[in-house]
Amino acid sequence: MRDALRTKILEVCDKKKAAKGDAFGLSFYAFFANKNNDPELLMEAATWWIKTHELGKSGIVLENKIA
Repeated sequence: MRDALRTKILEVCDKKKAAKGDAFGLSFYAFFANKNNDPELLMEAATWWIKTHELGKSGIVLENKIA
């Protein structure tokens, strides 16, 4: 996974945790704007999220995998 994507994921997780506590949920779309301006990066995130780790919507699990 690219360092820029890893950093973005951690930033989004930190914001969600601050707003909602430890039991926050999200999908990999949370790390992208509403437009698909970087399809390669989107597919990289989707592959990592769905195929590699079979993640659901748990932010804490995600944070633990990339931190």
